[in-house]
Amino acid sequence: MIFRRFRGLVRLLSVGIIISVLCNLATGYIGLSFADFFYDTPQSPIAGMRLRRVAAMVLAGISVPASGFLLQEFFRNPLAGPSVMGISSAAGLGVALYMAFSSGLQLPAFLDGSLTATAALAGSLISVLVLLTFAARLQDSNFLIIFGFLISAFCGAAISIFQYYTDNQSLRNFILWSFGSTTALTGSQLLIFALFTIGGIIFSLKSINPLIGNILGEEYAATLGVDSARLKTHIIIASSLLCASATAFLGPVVFIGIVVPHFCRLIFSPAKLWHQGVLNVLMGILVMESLSILSEISLLPINIWSSLLGIPVIFAMMLRGRATKIGY
Repeated sequence: MIFRRFRGLVRLLSVGIIISVLCNLATGYIGLSFADFFYDTPQSPIAGMRLRRVAAMVLAGISVPASGFLLQEFFRNPLAGPSVMGISSAAGLGVALYMAFSSGLQLPAFLDGSLTATAALAGSLISVLVLLTFAARLQDSNFLIIFGFLISAFCGAAISIFQYYTDNQSLRNFILWSFGSTTALTGSQLLIFALFTIGGIIFSLKSINPLIGNILGEEYAATLGVDSARLKTHIIIASSLLCASATAFLGPVVFIGIVVPHFCRLIFSPAKLWHQGVLNVLMGILVMESLSILSEISLLPINIWSSLLGIPVIFAMMLRGRATKIGY
């Protein structure tokens, strides 16, 4: 019965993804035909941009919810998400530093965008190295959450200093980046994004079976042969690879990493861990494609839409009192 319901949800989400992808390809100021996507026409460059935009939303829909799902299950904390480890804040600090030092330089748009993404990625990876260094010393996972909040607080303070002293143009550029963007990536950026996502998924798959044992408690997991320290390292690496690339190329769209796992538990619970993992990926793709469409139509940044649609989901769960019934 449960598996039949799961298959039904997978089919429904798959149909929704196909429809949302086609709608996203058709969304824009300039109308396109199928020939523009398959043949060399005057509108082919625009068709290529939309294809890359759709591909970026697919990768973000996979990476951000999967990152949030892993962290929530590992820490057994409903508030755990990609931002809890300070990864997105460190990416923001990297962007802020780049904008501070590049202020006044006249750079081509494509180069400026690539350097912005590189700075965000560098900031994220530095925070990952710091986390991995301290993860081995912090035996209690709850202290790791606190350490992640400390990283976020430090990066937030540094960003505030940047915002206070920087010029108006740099401040405007940073705020626009923080809103999140669905702007089409270049082919090389999309390739890097895909490689990080694949790497994160590989570490995620390695973590699923140990994570099932860890959910029952660290002492019971130890009797099953689960290496908690190794599992912790795999979770950090997986969530970091998944979150860092999405934040670097699309901006801090990490709120989706909290909302989607909760929504999947709301519509399908109880469920096996791998059931929830599959649903998170499919739901994440559907949500990101839908947010991209809304952003293109309304010209509002994607983070505004994610908050407008995500907050009611969390609030509905609170009202229904499901927080303790779905795993926490």
